[in-house]
Amino acid sequence: MARIALFHSVLGVRQGISDAADSLRSAGHEVLVVDQYGGRSFDDYEEAGRFAADIGFPHALMRSALAAIADEPGPIVTAGFSNGAGMAEYIAAARGGSAGGVLGSLQFAGALPLPMFGLEGWPADTPVQLHYAAEDPMRADEWITPFLDSVRAAGSPCEAFLDYRGGHLFTDPSRPGEYDERSAAEAMRRALDFLDRLDHDPA
Repeated sequence: MARIALFHSVLGVRQGISDAADSLRSAGHEVLVVDQYGGRSFDDYEEAGRFAADIGFPHALMRSALAAIADEPGPIVTAGFSNGAGMAEYIAAARGGSAGGVLGSLQFAGALPLPMFGLEGWPADTPVQLHYAAEDPMRADEWITPFLDSVRAAGSPCEAFLDYRGGHLFTDPSRPGEYDERSAAEAMRRALDFLDRLDHDPA
């Protein structure tokens, strides 16, 4: 069983986040859904992006992400979707490894080169599992590749599944133009397997 800090996309806490939390809890994990928007959610990416920029993307959101897990009593796994994947990545990069209290990072439709966070390298012993749709219009391979290279350079286990069907938030049923049911189910199956392996890792 893992304790998971789950971060929402730029659109806020929507059905895809709630469904993911429910699936993780049904598998026996504890899930803290971190709402960085104070209950606000959006249908439009541009409107949501302006709201995130007004809060202070990325630095203010990065600080609030760290604050949200500051009092966690034990090791956690970070997880997130889109912008939330960036938050999950940042926390894992900044506090990764057993000494920092982060066991691994689950990232859906989001990955950034570490220098964007002001960080030079990925911590050792901090596994990553990354998920992207092949035709995601927001996907930037020029960001994905250096991120994965940083994880592998640290010797941390790294899995990248980059060929799902659907759009950006392909796991969110409330986004019918993006959602792909089969891909969503496969991504969650792989995520649960990742968590199970973390839970049984003697390290």
